[in-house]
Amino acid sequence: MRVVLAEDSTLLREGLVRLLAEEGHDVVASAGDGDALLNAAGAHRPDVVVTDVRMPPTHTDEGLRAALEIRRRWPEIGVLVLSQYVEKRYATELITGDTGGVGYLLKDRVVQVGEFLDALERVATGGAAFDPEVVRRLLARTSHADPLSRLTTRENEVLGLMAQGHTNAGIAGQLYVSQSAVEKHVNAIFDKLDLGHTTGFSRRVLAVLRYLGS
Repeated sequence: MRVVLAEDSTLLREGLVRLLAEEGHDVVASAGDGDALLNAAGAHRPDVVVTDVRMPPTHTDEGLRAALEIRRRWPEIGVLVLSQYVEKRYATELITGDTGGVGYLLKDRVVQVGEFLDALERVATGGAAFDPEVVRRLLARTSHADPLSRLTTRENEVLGLMAQGHTNAGIAGQLYVSQSAVEKHVNAIFDKLDLGHTTGFSRRVLAVLRYLGS
């Protein structure tokens, strides 16, 4: 896997470069700011970029804005965002802008090497990977009229795992239930969110987008 890495912390950046190299991945470039990330992505066209959110010069959202620009220019490049923060607006924009090849993890996950590498592989191959805490914060709602209130506890769990990018088989493994049971829950979710007869669009994608909101 060919990776471009953007992180302004030299210590963390070099640690990630070493980790990825040890796992057999090729870090073709590393960058310390958003402009350098864009240039590296255009020059190398990697399988995936890994970027922080807050980078120089303002340390606000340069990395994430660069990630969104990469998705616009080169949608075939996967984007995995690492952050200490949940930037709600931009995380939602990542998901609504494209449904595959994106991920958003909190930096605490980097210490869980297996989870980080699994997320990287999913994103690089067109899947999705969203930290459960990111999903939880994006899902915070107060409206009693929300159609999500119709979902059972188990259906909420299933939809939360869908939002993290898991397939039905992956959800079955996470919840220790059969795949057919997951499929029944997914169909019930579609019905309760009034997506039972939607045509022309992926009902799964629409359900996740409704779940995340904006």
